[in-house]
Amino acid sequence: MRSTLVSQFGDPRQVIALVDAERIPPGPGEVEIALSLSAINPSDLIPVTGAYSARTTLPFVPGFEGVGTVTRVGAGVTSLKPGDRAIPIGASGLWQAYLVRPAEWCFSVPDDIDDRQAATSYVNPLTAIRLIEALKAHFGPIADRRIGVTAAGSAIGGMLMKLIAGEGARPVGIVRSERSAERLAADAAGEIVVADDRHIPSGLAFDAILDAVGGSFAGDLIGQTLQPGAAFIQYGALSGVPVPIPAIQARPDVRFSFLWLRTWVHAARRPAIEAAFAQSFAGLRTGLFSSRIAQIYPLSGLDEALAHQADPKRDGKLLLDTRC
Repeated sequence: MRSTLVSQFGDPRQVIALVDAERIPPGPGEVEIALSLSAINPSDLIPVTGAYSARTTLPFVPGFEGVGTVTRVGAGVTSLKPGDRAIPIGASGLWQAYLVRPAEWCFSVPDDIDDRQAATSYVNPLTAIRLIEALKAHFGPIADRRIGVTAAGSAIGGMLMKLIAGEGARPVGIVRSERSAERLAADAAGEIVVADDRHIPSGLAFDAILDAVGGSFAGDLIGQTLQPGAAFIQYGALSGVPVPIPAIQARPDVRFSFLWLRTWVHAARRPAIEAAFAQSFAGLRTGLFSSRIAQIYPLSGLDEALAHQADPKRDGKLLLDTRC
């Protein structure tokens, strides 16, 4: 079967190889899934660079999010059968034609959710749901709170803006260019501001920030915009640089936390994950969690897909068709 493989850390466009791999039958408690569509997310590529080398074992197959159809089941599996569509989670490995995964880590897809929606139903929607729950854990009701969202032009940024507004709070999307602000202005769920590590508008003040960027920009936001008693929740580091420790130490009045979806998934019980997926599917039906799909590439066109992923003008998510 066609697969991808990372045998050394480095630039994803240089070290992710297309290979022919052995198709392995499922063992007891496992299922084999013929994958159809898999997403390309920053969280797929960051481990490839070696950023998490201490907890990443080489070689590995990238890809944390996607959907497919059960083809074979191992002994003792009763929750799934051949022909069922499923979303496998819990580990990477989705950038290949077939995947064997324990049935307990596979979640059924409702008939009214198509493959394009299902392929983007996990990482962003469940992260967004958990971030809102984290805000409520800090504040209780968040109505009327002014909450900043960095990288607001991303798919998850748009989801967060809508969810925050739905709670009666005041979302403020933070983008780094006038072009992004103009693109979002028409249908943004709240206010849009332009800020970067060279300029943060004066008077900008937040009760909380949901940050996907990190680096010196996050440090500047912490020092200049957070109110006493605020929350700063980081869930990504698109800059590739940690939040500066001095910026955190300078604000003992702010609660800092990091939300990593994988940590929650591995700590939660299956009913809690099923409930989160039910929320995701409901949001897909209403459009709340819908992601714009910029293009679908065959797995054989991975090089072109990765080049498109790196394009700063990319407008939407990219999917891999793992069947070709």
